[in-house]
Amino acid sequence: MDEKETQNNILSELIASPNKKVSIFRKIPVNNQGFILLSLSKRLQQKIISGLSDNELIEIIDYLDPDEATDLLQNTNSGRREKVIGKLSKEIKEKVEFLFKFNPKTAAGLMSLDYIEINKNLTFEKVSRLIQKHEKRTGKFPAILVVEDGFLIGELQGHIFVLCDKKEKIYQYAKKIPYIQYNKGENEIISVFKKHPHNKIVVLDDDDSILGVIYSDDILKLIEKQSTNSLRYFAGVKEEEDVFDSALTKVKNRYKWLIINLATAFLAACVVSLFQETISAFILLAVYMPIVAGMGGNAGTQTLVVVVRGLALKEIELKTGKRVIINEVLAGAINGAINGILVAIVAILWNKSPMLGLAVGLAMITNLMVAGLFGTIIPLVMKRLGKDPASSATVFITTATDVLGFFVFLGLASLIL
Repeated sequence: MDEKETQNNILSELIASPNKKVSIFRKIPVNNQGFILLSLSKRLQQKIISGLSDNELIEIIDYLDPDEATDLLQNTNSGRREKVIGKLSKEIKEKVEFLFKFNPKTAAGLMSLDYIEINKNLTFEKVSRLIQKHEKRTGKFPAILVVEDGFLIGELQGHIFVLCDKKEKIYQYAKKIPYIQYNKGENEIISVFKKHPHNKIVVLDDDDSILGVIYSDDILKLIEKQSTNSLRYFAGVKEEEDVFDSALTKVKNRYKWLIINLATAFLAACVVSLFQETISAFILLAVYMPIVAGMGGNAGTQTLVVVVRGLALKEIELKTGKRVIINEVLAGAINGAINGILVAIVAILWNKSPMLGLAVGLAMITNLMVAGLFGTIIPLVMKRLGKDPASSATVFITTATDVLGFFVFLGLASLIL
């Protein structure tokens, strides 16, 4: 068994063991403990860190970059944090204290200090010496940012050193690099990254001086985190809930969403109750009701995912959403027609009832159009009202597709059967 497989086994054991997390964690080589700790959920990080001594925590931090050390120390209480920072080496201590000045959910809170600033008039030979000095001190190749009078001009890419003469000046080889103000939030960071694909983004202060660099791997982690949070919101699961939490904790985190869903289910049931006589006369309607409602719910969720992603990337908003609404409703109509024809054929061949097939087919088309309409409008409205569209929209979309789906289907059945 190789080292990587051994560590994966230890990591799996660590996640699955409720009462032995710290003792299992100590089996991991100290040079890898910090990286594994950062890959765990914040709640699990806190549990493990609370069981470690200050000296153990300091030893772990020695193997991390200052920005990674800052992320780890965010999960300790302020008293212990100050105590641990006070025991760090001078260089790491200064950088960690600097990073703690910023909001962790802003560009400055995400940035790394692994960069060097070089004047545009320096030669490749002098820059090489600065890089070697940085590497000797940190063990890492830095981002090379070219400046003029302290202001960013661009980036000098590493491969250029192989192609150019050491006596040549570097300014003409500087390439443009995206930048962002230090106080911008996570959505703005992702937006800049999407618009200007690059392996890093420079973070600037109010006076446009350089504060740090955000590397692409950290941005990708941020995108992954937002995607995971959206998935949790869709499911009505809180961010702090772990897969191995107790049953009581899971109930506490979920019961409110289930009660809301129960209320909307009763609303749909009330609509069904209006057509009791129709259902009693045509029992087959009960077979097709969940099909109509289920397809509407699925189509609504598909639309919701696309719209929420567009909102997150600032691609759409309520006042510019008309085109999106029309496209989603048309897509719903076409998908409804495709699926409605298939269901109608089944009803005709299986149940020998062309009129039932017509009712199911028309209801399918209508419900998928409803799903496209509400799947677009509801998250846009929620965002406009300052609410999280991902955490609240699913309940309303499901209610709309269930209530209107049942109403259209059973109403058509009452008219034509």
